[in-house]
Amino acid sequence: MSEENPTREKILRACWELLEGGDTKVRMSDIAKTAGVSRQAVYLHFPSRADLLIATTRFIDEVEKVDDRLARSRAATTGRERLEAYIEAWGGYIPRIYGVGRAMMAMMDGDEEARAAWNGRMMAMRHGCEAAINALARDGDLAPGLETDDATDSLWTLLSVRNWEHLVQERDWSQDAYITEIKRIARAAFIRP
Repeated sequence: MSEENPTREKILRACWELLEGGDTKVRMSDIAKTAGVSRQAVYLHFPSRADLLIATTRFIDEVEKVDDRLARSRAATTGRERLEAYIEAWGGYIPRIYGVGRAMMAMMDGDEEARAAWNGRMMAMRHGCEAAINALARDGDLAPGLETDDATDSLWTLLSVRNWEHLVQERDWSQDAYITEIKRIARAAFIRP
């Protein structure tokens, strides 16, 4: 965390807190008020809303120890283990970044910087999907007829934030039910019977 700049950290925490529920209409002034700083202080640290959202996603990664969450997947010795561990890691992380992610997705049409940041994050997530699919292929466990690129794209789509949103937010699935069902679908779709 940022002991060198406590004001910056207060702003990031306030942004995260306010966006956590998925409200995309949070204003910079709302963030300033929650952080206990002036609006000018927010703009001094983050010249644009996109800058603030990008910094907040990185802050969340740091606080939530995203690398630790991914460690089990990265250390898996089989493709089957890696697939399941990755689904648990990413699927379990979506609720932590959902509010900021939703705000970034809402900005994408009109803000190139927000679009690039969100797309970069989603490409990093796709790399995790690719690693799991490649591990299945390496083990000879990838379902017959699947190409690794197509399987990677399919897994990436299955694990999208929007799909999580539809199931958990709109259909009221529990987080555990979501993880269980996504793992079941992934096993059926990607693993050789």
